[in-house]
Amino acid sequence: MIRRFLSKNKAVLGYGLSLAVLLFILKWLELRFVIYDHAMELYVGAIALMFTLLGIWLARKLTRPQKETIIIEKTVYPDTSLGFVPNETEIAGLGISKRELEVLELMARGFSNEEIANRLFVSLNTIKTHSSRLFEKLDVSRRTQAVEKAKRLRLIP
Repeated sequence: MIRRFLSKNKAVLGYGLSLAVLLFILKWLELRFVIYDHAMELYVGAIALMFTLLGIWLARKLTRPQKETIIIEKTVYPDTSLGFVPNETEIAGLGISKRELEVLELMARGFSNEEIANRLFVSLNTIKTHSSRLFEKLDVSRRTQAVEKAKRLRLIP
């Protein structure tokens, strides 16, 4: 059956195959001429596509959320220094002297040890001694912890 179909339509199939080959060659030549005539536009388009893909990749890398999000919560106490009354009971209970309280207040205002020493007309070593005693009495290890705890205990405004 297939043989009979091929023998009857041998000429039609030959012409069809030759037209397909000729059409393929013409399209291939047309494509070559398009590429030669528009080579610069094709290069610019390829470079633009490459930079677009690079931009998308970089934007995804830079805007990716961190693997682990850390949430820090801190209690903020309102500044009530105008009507502030220090907690004398707590000051006496901790055994903080008036000079140590002055040093603590200056620490809270952001002064360095050297600036505190100049303001109080004492040596730098004296301020360091007062600071270390304050840290012991407040049971803290850093200035920021000392200031935060003193505000919480209402020792300073």
